[in-house]
Amino acid sequence: MKQIGLVAIGRNEGQRLRQCLVSATDKVVRVVYVDSGSTDGSLELARSLGAHTVELDLSIPFTAARARNEGFARLLELAPDIEFVQFVDGDCEVVDGWIDRAHRELTASPDVAAVCGRRRERYPKASIYNQLCDIEWDTPIGETKACGGDSMMRATAFQQVEGFNPALIAGEEPELCLRLRQKDWKILRLDAEMTLHDAQMTSFAQWWKRAQRAGHAYAEGAWMHGSEPERHWVKETQSTWFWGLVLPVLALTMAWPTKGWSLLILSGYPLATYRTYNYYLKHRDLTTQEAAIYAFSCVLAKFPQLQGQIQFHQHRLLGQQSKLIEYKTTNSINSAS
Repeated sequence: MKQIGLVAIGRNEGQRLRQCLVSATDKVVRVVYVDSGSTDGSLELARSLGAHTVELDLSIPFTAARARNEGFARLLELAPDIEFVQFVDGDCEVVDGWIDRAHRELTASPDVAAVCGRRRERYPKASIYNQLCDIEWDTPIGETKACGGDSMMRATAFQQVEGFNPALIAGEEPELCLRLRQKDWKILRLDAEMTLHDAQMTSFAQWWKRAQRAGHAYAEGAWMHGSEPERHWVKETQSTWFWGLVLPVLALTMAWPTKGWSLLILSGYPLATYRTYNYYLKHRDLTTQEAAIYAFSCVLAKFPQLQGQIQFHQHRLLGQQSKLIEYKTTNSINSAS
C-alpha cells in the first residue's frame, strides 16, 4: 500500500467523526485521531474503527495547529517511512478517489509540498451561512498561496518547516504554506472533489464568530509576517480597519460640521458590495442571488473581523494567550471549518 497516513482532529464530532474515519481507513497505511477533550465517546469510537488515538494534554491550550502537529508526530512513530499525510478535520468526510488523486499529483511533482481539492458543504441549503461557506471554499484551480485544514502534504516538506505554529488559534494553514513557499515549495489546488464538510452553522451569531476569527487570523498573520516581501495579510488587515472603523467614524464625526454631507461617505458600502458582486458574478460559477449574498457578507464581515483584530492586539499588548474563537455548538477546534 502507498505510504500515506491520515491525521484527523476534532472534539465531540459524534457521527461526523465516524463518517470521517470510515471514509479513509482502507485507503491509507495508518490513521491517527487527535482528540481535544471530547465527552461524547469520540476516542472510543475512533479506536473501535481501528484508528490510533492521541489525547491532548488538557493543561495546554487547544489549537488545531497543535493537534495536527501531535498527530503527525504519532504517525511517524507508527510508520517512520510515511511519505505523505492527509490532514482532515473530524467534521469532514474524504471523498472517494481523492487520496489516490492527491498521491499521484505529489508523486509526479517533487517540488509540490501540499495539494488540496474542492471542499464542499454537505448541507449548503440548510442555511444561508452554510451556503456562504460552500461559496468561500470554491477557490481557483492551480498553483496557489495556501490550502486549508483538509490537504495532503509531503512529510519531508512538513518536517522541514517544523509543521504548524501551535500557538496560532486561526490561520495556521496559510501561515504554514507561507513558510513552505519561502523554502521554494509549491502549493496546488487540484480540480478534484476532496471532502464534504458539515458546518452546522444556522445562526447569525455563529457567522459573526467565524468572521471574528478570520479577523484575528489576519491581524496575527500580518503581525508575524507583514514586514516580509510578501506582506502576508497586510492588505486584508488594512481593508478591515478602513471599512470597519475609519470610514464610519469619519462619516459620523464630520456629520455636524458638514451638516450631514459627510454621511454620503457611507455610500461606499453599497458601492463596495456591488463591485464585489460584479467580480464574483464574472469570475465564479454563481447565480446572481449567490453572488449578491456573498458580496454582502464580504462587506458586512469587516465589522466582526475588526473585532477579531482588536482582540488579537489587546491580548498581544497585555501579554495574554489568545483563546479559541469557536462558532460551533459542539465546540469543535477545527480551525479551518
